[in-house]
Amino acid sequence: MSAPVVDVWGPVAPNARSSFPPAPEPHDEWVLDGGTAWVYYSPLNRRQLIRPVILSDGFSNGSSNLDQLWHGLEENGDYRFVSELHATGRDVVILGYNDRTASITSNADTAIDCIRRAIAERAGRAKLTVGGFSMGGLITRYALARMERDPALPDHETSTYVSYDTPHQGAWFPVALQAFTHFATDKWGEAPVVGPALRQFSGMLNSPAARQMARWHIEKAGDTPAQAPERAAFLKALDEVGGWPRGVRKIGVANGVDTGTGNGVPAGATAVKCNGETLIDTWLKIQAQGDQVVARLQKADDEPTSVRTSGLPEIDGAPGGLFTVPSPAGDTGSFGLAALLMGLLGNTVDPDVIGTSCFIPSISAVAAGDISDPKALYRPITPEQSELDAFVCAGRNEGHTTMTEELGAWIVNEIVSVG
Repeated sequence: MSAPVVDVWGPVAPNARSSFPPAPEPHDEWVLDGGTAWVYYSPLNRRQLIRPVILSDGFSNGSSNLDQLWHGLEENGDYRFVSELHATGRDVVILGYNDRTASITSNADTAIDCIRRAIAERAGRAKLTVGGFSMGGLITRYALARMERDPALPDHETSTYVSYDTPHQGAWFPVALQAFTHFATDKWGEAPVVGPALRQFSGMLNSPAARQMARWHIEKAGDTPAQAPERAAFLKALDEVGGWPRGVRKIGVANGVDTGTGNGVPAGATAVKCNGETLIDTWLKIQAQGDQVVARLQKADDEPTSVRTSGLPEIDGAPGGLFTVPSPAGDTGSFGLAALLMGLLGNTVDPDVIGTSCFIPSISAVAAGDISDPKALYRPITPEQSELDAFVCAGRNEGHTTMTEELGAWIVNEIVSVG
């Protein structure tokens, strides 16, 4: 979908339009409890919903934006995913949410509403394909599994579940970046220029969805990185519905490689540093194993804050989908965002910035191992390790949820092969 991981600069109002080119007018629009579904019928189906493919949005700021989603699916890669699905007679239902930072289980209620609506609107008896991008894959995974376990809910009538760079085993928000964001928000959250972006990004990192996705979370700069209680509660809820939908073929793709080759980000290196009007000798480092000071944060005329980690793997450089963020200067990465914020706070940023980092390790995207395990992160992935029935990984470590022919065509072929 090429939808960025987070959008700290974009609109926050429900259904707000963005700078993305306008999407084609949908053939139908379903107002759901907690969201909206935009329906695009295949030209082969004469304005009837015959073979529905439901594609869920994931984690980002505010409400889902159709223009942004369409751009990611059709116009921001080398593969026109909707058009290719249409050519096979599949109707595309793009599922969005009023609040993309709400809990996964809450937005799963909206996904269930969408599935029920698709079954009610469908002409004929063709099974559905249901899945999503990034956190959207977790939302629909839980929704389908719950529909199988809850006797009050109908049969989901789904044959294929698909996930696109979904954090099945957790996501990685660099602890150094989390700490800097919360630190800067505490100090300058009310500043007229940078304050709104700081508050927004800090709020997103502490949102229910982020707490559920992140394998390691801190609420403020001085906290010890750990699994948030909200994540533990979500994993328990997922386990209570069986973990996965059982009556479907489960497929998925990763925007990272399966060879174990990292993205080249050197463990322990300084990712970004600055000095200036508001920050003194402030720097963030790439995550390394063992005890490490990952950040030094100092407001001018104040004492420094050291951010320490212990026992974390070298995950910034791990194979997987890369952390990408849109900004006024163009798309940037995790530490690139920190550099932009440092500059907006009136500081001179060292030009040798290591801009990005891993966001969804490949083993997480294809449910093939524990991302807490340093060896598993960099181990080649084999089919028997995955909890999915079939998967494919990218030929290179690329931006999270980037739509490519390599991944998109594989999904389309898998959907068609089921019938």
